[in-house]
Amino acid sequence: MKAEAEERNDPIPSSLGPSSLDPSCSDSSNPGPSSPDGAPVIELIDVHKNLSGLWVLRGVDIKVFPRETMVIIGRSGTGKSVTLRHIVGLMGPDRGEVRVLGRNLAALSARKLEELRLRIGFLFQSGALINWFTIRENVALPLLEHRRHMKAAEVEKRVLEKLRLVEMEGAVNKYPAQISGGMKKRGGLARAIILEPEVILYDEPTSGLDPVMAATINELVVHTRDALGVTQVVVTHDMESAYRIADRIAMLYEGKIIALGTPEEIKKHPDPIVQQFITGSSKGPITDKNNE
Repeated sequence: MKAEAEERNDPIPSSLGPSSLDPSCSDSSNPGPSSPDGAPVIELIDVHKNLSGLWVLRGVDIKVFPRETMVIIGRSGTGKSVTLRHIVGLMGPDRGEVRVLGRNLAALSARKLEELRLRIGFLFQSGALINWFTIRENVALPLLEHRRHMKAAEVEKRVLEKLRLVEMEGAVNKYPAQISGGMKKRGGLARAIILEPEVILYDEPTSGLDPVMAATINELVVHTRDALGVTQVVVTHDMESAYRIADRIAMLYEGKIIALGTPEEIKKHPDPIVQQFITGSSKGPITDKNNE
């Protein structure tokens, strides 16, 4: 049991790997739950993590509630992606506790952890599609690996359903090299939801996209929550995206959460560090400290 509870830095599992969403149906006047509802789906309690002698996380406390989209913002290298890896059990804390779907990840065996991961979808920054597979084959792969009892017709039906939801049915026979970056992310999202997870994690979903495609991805994130009733955690430094998709925003700075609130509360937050980051100002306590 001790070995099973040790830190896990294993490769991305196939259940997460390279891995109803019509944006026009999204109601921008309804940003989702305005207050915590029920027990937390995800909870990080005093989480500390040291990497190569550097404390990347230094006491992170955060709760994500059912059907909530929590957006984690912060500068590059502040531990946003490390936080995601803790939520999915790819890393374990040096101190503190991570609880997902009611389970303490450190207490799970390797088998139980893999079972839990099947309840989590993960959209990687690049989309992480396999280049020599068609879009259909990429999206179907988790079903072929983890739902082997499904008949071929059932697999095909679900694949086409998910591709239709992200408006990708026209690219079903194309390869990743034949589609745009935005389409790759939509294909990655179809793959992330193919096992019908309860939690979806997004790593910089709008990174590298033009404003029009970024807006489309934002709408997909919002509608994914509304249509599927999932709980979501999104890591980004794109404030326009954060304001559009978040129910609440948490700012990570020097290994700790220094601000947590609704988009409107974050916009009005009194901390000058928060204000410099969200406004993108070149002057303020962040850059002053870097120049010391």
